[in-house]
Amino acid sequence: MSFENYYRDSIAEIDLTAIAYNIQQLKEHLKQGTEVCAVVKADAYGHGDVQVARAALKAGAKSLAVALLDEALKLRNAGIKAPILVMGWTRPKDAVVAAEYNIALTVFQKEWLMEAANLSFKETLKFHLKIDTGMGRLGVRSIDEMEEILAVLRKDPKFKLEALFTHFATADEEDRGYFDKQQTRWNEMFSYFKRNWAEDIEVHTSNSATSMQVPERMDHFVRYGISMYGLYPSSYVKKRKPIDLKPAFSLTSRLVHIKKMNAGESISYGAVYKTETEEWIGTIPLGYADGWIRKMQGMDVLIDGKRHPIVGRICMDQFMIRLDQEYPIGTKVTLIGKQGDQEISADDVAEHLDTINYEIPCMISQRVPRVFQEGGRTVEVRNSLL
Repeated sequence: MSFENYYRDSIAEIDLTAIAYNIQQLKEHLKQGTEVCAVVKADAYGHGDVQVARAALKAGAKSLAVALLDEALKLRNAGIKAPILVMGWTRPKDAVVAAEYNIALTVFQKEWLMEAANLSFKETLKFHLKIDTGMGRLGVRSIDEMEEILAVLRKDPKFKLEALFTHFATADEEDRGYFDKQQTRWNEMFSYFKRNWAEDIEVHTSNSATSMQVPERMDHFVRYGISMYGLYPSSYVKKRKPIDLKPAFSLTSRLVHIKKMNAGESISYGAVYKTETEEWIGTIPLGYADGWIRKMQGMDVLIDGKRHPIVGRICMDQFMIRLDQEYPIGTKVTLIGKQGDQEISADDVAEHLDTINYEIPCMISQRVPRVFQEGGRTVEVRNSLL
């Protein structure tokens, strides 16, 4: 299959086969009967939301989770019919839209429910009740708060409570102290809920880290985020490697210019890099407008299976590297991924930037086309500029 809808050589390749593999690896690790909810918020962590959602559902995921109602609507408009949960805050006035498109919302405020109750609904509005057991982000923090919400839900037939959930803040760490503290809070809140709510509902408390670290949890499903994309949630989990993962994201470009420069010549803005000897310098057509930010200066890229350092400041659209020899124009450059027996991983990039691997694919901008691979062949290209 041939695609002609992108016109640059800097691309992000997304291996949908790896997405499927990572889902299967987790499913084999979980307690029997626990399902997978594929988290595809933030454009599927920069990988491509619609494409990853379809691949995840095909691989056995039963539902999807996003952060914003807009993200959920995009999936619905793409024809995806699986259950979708919006995990973030949605404006009360938009609840009617969520109900119309059969999208479940997260609830944790009595005032929100009372405002939404004044709207005119044609369809039932589904909710997941968020419990804040120690993340300090969203959710009810006390039994009193929970009871206020349950009281509203009990008397309004247009509202349907589907699930109860929480989020563990330190499940990816070796020290289990805070995790156990959150677990105690969850048990207290959940026990009260079971005594005071007549209907059966689902429970989901496990993210990637929790599902790998504590697979025996009695969740109906787990929210599979970062590790669905082939990245471990922390260095500790990566060291333990409870399941095998395959990274789905790679970033490549090509040499567009090379030149031999004499000793003492400057490269890029500010002239912060000067050649010490006669050097071959190559130019790569990708820069901070593409998400390859200026702090990447000094990081390596791969050419011919060898590492070559970025020299000089990264520009908006280009950056320069020091080569070990002359290479032809058009030679492939790997920024994230494998080349020969060498690899530059998202973890390597994150370490260079003093951040976490979650941020790396997310920061590659929509100016970079996503090329989707399945079984070693291109099945779709998404170019957000066309």
